[in-house]
Amino acid sequence: MQIPLTEIHQKIDAGVKAAIAKAIERHRRLGESISIWQDGQVVTLTADQIPPLDSTVSHSE
Repeated sequence: MQIPLTEIHQKIDAGVKAAIAKAIERHRRLGESISIWQDGQVVTLTADQIPPLDSTVSHSE
């Protein structure tokens, strides 16, 4: 059972997701790999395999 998120929790969740997306984009632009959890195992993606950041998230650092 999922607990409904309050407005502040929703803002925090959105902020964390945006920060993660920006960090992943930074790795992609700098040519650095990332490791992710996929299908029950750790998978390392090269910078070329990381999809570009969605244009709806700010690119400023």
